[in-house]
Order: sequence, then C-alpha cells, then structure tokens
Amino acid sequence: MPVPTAAQPEPARLTGSDLALVEALQRDPRAPWTRIAAAVGTDATTAARRWDRLQAAGLAWLTAYATAPTTTVGYVDLACRPDALTELTRELCGWPSVFSVERTTSRFSLFLSLAARDLDALDELVTGRIGALPGVREVRFAVATRVYREGSGWLVNALAPEQRAVLDETAVQARLVVPQQWDDRDVRALVESLGEDGRRSYAELARDCRMSESAVRRTLARMLRNHELDFRCDLAHVPAGWPVIAGYRLDLAAGDLDRAGTAIAQLPETRLSAAVVGEGNLVVSAWLREPAGCTGFERRLAAAAPGARVLDRAITLRMPKRMGRLLSPHGLGGAHQAIIPAR
Repeated sequence: MPVPTAAQPEPARLTGSDLALVEALQRDPRAPWTRIAAAVGTDATTAARRWDRLQAAGLAWLTAYATAPTTTVGYVDLACRPDALTELTRELCGWPSVFSVERTTSRFSLFLSLAARDLDALDELVTGRIGALPGVREVRFAVATRVYREGSGWLVNALAPEQRAVLDETAVQARLVVPQQWDDRDVRALVESLGEDGRRSYAELARDCRMSESAVRRTLARMLRNHELDFRCDLAHVPAGWPVIAGYRLDLAAGDLDRAGTAIAQLPETRLSAAVVGEGNLVVSAWLREPAGCTGFERRLAAAAPGARVLDRAITLRMPKRMGRLLSPHGLGGAHQAIIPAR
C-alpha cells in the first residue's frame, strides 16, 4: 500500500467551530445530529454537512476498533539503515497488524504500534517478520500491560461546560466490565465497517455485514457495554494546531507506576500513557503546539511522576499511519485499512 510522499499544498486550518464539532463527536461519537447540533449551537443539517466537509477534506474522521484485552498490543522501535527507511515505512504501512507508524528523531527511526491475538502471535510478528525485513538493524520491543489513556480519551477542549452537558460522555469514561476474547466473523465484519466510518447507520452496517439490523444493534450494544469496542474521533494534527508529536520512554519504581501513569494521562497534551514490559515501564506520547513546548511538557511530566527517569525522547517527523488510517505529510486522513491482529 503506497505511502503519500509527494509535496502537497498546506491544508486549511480547522476553525474553532470545526474543533467544537470534533469534540462533540469525541464525547458522543454516535449521537444523533440533533444532539450534536444542540451542543455546538447549530442545526442538525448544518452539523452533518460540516462533518461531511471535514471528512471529505481528510481533516477529521471517526473510527472504531477492538480494545485491549481483546487484543494484545505491542510497541516496537526499529533502527534501520538510512537507505532502507522509505521502503520499510511503505512496507509496514501495508500490514493490517501494524496500526500506527511514526518516523522519529530517535536513533530508532520508526516507532510502531502493533496488534496481535496473543503473546505468541506478537512474538512471531516482531521477531519472525519485522526483525527479518531488509535494512532492519535493531529492534526494541515492549508489551502494553495497561493503557491509562490513548487517543480515544484525548479531547480538543473546544466546548464550554454548558455545551458538554448536552452530550452523553460514556464514550470517554472507563467501563467496568472485563471483555472476553471473541472470534466471530460477523463481529469482525462489524468492527471493520465501523473502523472505516464510525458513524455508519445501523442499516448501512447491516448491509455491509450481511446481518439483520436488529442483530447489528444487539451486537454493537453488547460490545460497547463490555468495552470490546472503542470509538475515536480523530483529526489531522497539523492543520488542527498540534503539529508536534513528542514521545517518551520512562522508567519508574513499580510502586509508583499506576499513580504516575494515571497522573500523566490527565495532562491535556497526553495522547498515550501506557504501562509496558520492556526497556522502561511507561510509554508516553503528547501533542504539542511547537517544538519548544517539549520543555514545558517535560516539567509537567516530572511533576506528575517524581523520580521517573527519561530513557528516550523523540519528536515525530512524519506519521504516515494512525490507527489503521494512512495520512498525508500534513496528517490529512486518507484510505482506511482494517486493523487485523496478527495470529
């Protein structure tokens, strides 16, 4: 699958009203347009039309995906030969089990997020397939054990408190039911269809998945209730005003990990805070307004996690794939590839 590389004109920036619409969908992804419109101060037809415009321009999109622990997640840093970087990026962007790809300033040029059915499958994916690719020099591998925040929990914070009160915020609150592994073709078809467009109607989902509309409603309700599925309203980070993605690997005392991971997850810049087993025990990613913002964010990291050692820090130069969606150099959303855990 090709990775966009050609120079492109800089896209228009998202406006305040655009960001308000995005936040409404972050908080209540499948809410009827009447409720979304009430939150952002417009009518349903206008809200739907604005969302269609943002989607068509690749400025924002809504997706869905299976959640851990229904999926085993790994984070991999790859050091590679400079002349192999472009081809490795292109190759890995085409793998359904590699759901995000970042090119960074670290000596590990690529940072990958992986999905697998279990640890054996993850090991085979990393050591048996990725490690054997031409040009790979070194692999650093970590397994996620707990995610304190990921992209579905990050908010643009463009709505006033009275606007947020209109919305059902269960989508950004933790569920209490522990999900079970599933291996049902109908369920997987539903996840893949929602992955491409999280606001597809029940009728469209029924047609795509060859299920009855009532079966779609029951299955989706159960998956949401059991936290087997998460929705995520995402946006092009560069035109949205967060052009800098900073990544960190931290090492903390075991007794401090949960408290620090939770505290870091509450920082408004944090997109990812995940406990891992690997080199270091906490992986963090943040969206920032400018490179100089890294210093201030690191001060807040230090306050949230006293005693933590920063083992590695890097800025993302390009993110050609995020949660299964190919991105342009400016971060505009393009084609979606279903996330299929390695087996």
